[in-house]
Amino acid sequence: MDDHLKDKKIATRAVHSGRVPNDGTNSVTTPIYPSSTYRMAFPGDESGHVYSRWSNPTRNALERSLASLENGSHAYAFASGMAAVSAVMNLLKSGDHVVAVEDLYGGTHRLFEKLLGNFGINFSYVDGRAPSDFEKAAKDNTRLFWIETPTNPLLRLIDIQAVAERGHARDILTVVDNTFATPFLQQPLELGADIVHHSLSKYLGGHCDIIGGALIVRDETLAERLFFNQYAVGAQLGPFESWLVLRGIKTLPVRMERHCENARKIARYLESVDLVEKVHFPGLDSGRLPNAMKGPGGMVSFLVKADFEQVKAFVTSTQLFVLAESLGGVESLINHPASMTHASIPREVREPRGIGDGLIRLSVGLEDADDLIADLKQAFEALRRQLVAR
Repeated sequence: MDDHLKDKKIATRAVHSGRVPNDGTNSVTTPIYPSSTYRMAFPGDESGHVYSRWSNPTRNALERSLASLENGSHAYAFASGMAAVSAVMNLLKSGDHVVAVEDLYGGTHRLFEKLLGNFGINFSYVDGRAPSDFEKAAKDNTRLFWIETPTNPLLRLIDIQAVAERGHARDILTVVDNTFATPFLQQPLELGADIVHHSLSKYLGGHCDIIGGALIVRDETLAERLFFNQYAVGAQLGPFESWLVLRGIKTLPVRMERHCENARKIARYLESVDLVEKVHFPGLDSGRLPNAMKGPGGMVSFLVKADFEQVKAFVTSTQLFVLAESLGGVESLINHPASMTHASIPREVREPRGIGDGLIRLSVGLEDADDLIADLKQAFEALRRQLVAR
């Protein structure tokens, strides 16, 4: 972390953290260093940069910024969010067991079940809204609790501190995927988590123009192990992508404020629509957010009273909400989890977890909220006409 920013608030750290030390150019913005290798004083001298798989000035600047935002000591930037997940899983060995929240990104579930199971790592899944769920599912060989909060796509909230306390009591690491909340809304390390995960492709990048991932920690030994995994596997983020994320981070606080404001308005609108069976949005029921969250985030999911073909027509009829994978960009996106982000989860598994054909997920962007609501209204009117015609 940049020491001179330790006592500064996150909006200030977002703008000023992670700058490359003066290289003689007096550049205000961090330069892009595309070099793969560096001049050395003599063979074996590793006092500076040696090879960009080991370290790169632009990537290291991003990593310092990420550590600052999450109040961590070390951060590592990867070529994708899934590469970062894999680096965590490489801490484990055959025979180890993981307890994960059952409502999680489909790509993470795919990695767990269809790849890591081949190497003898076992997984159990729990609802997780009761912290005791993790404790009850833990075994003697459990080494890791995996949390998303808010979850994907049902936006359930998990009590990070309570789960981490249960993990620490049994020497189990707690990992929190903080992609949806971002460090602007919650900081899991402050609540006892051991590792924070991010898909940099989402809110931190913020413009749907990069693929990247990150891990942030405080523990020195854990940091050394993750760095070794990053270096040994070679899944680092490139310098240009690192620079794009650094640029995105500078506007993270103002973007998240607008994401939250727009998402609140759209969630309230969806509650008034008779064709909507249920709205999933953090804090909607009670208004209370756990984990000292500053806001509910920019994601909204809802269940439509329609069959698959009707839902398909709905998600393809919006004009401002773009039907696309991913989330967290300045533009609003609409997603059908059952056939897109969570399609790799078997129907018999995902449907009991609440991910059925009627579920729609919105990534609410920075457009005018009234225009976004009008777009949803016209899509609902088209759906209503279709239902009447039948």
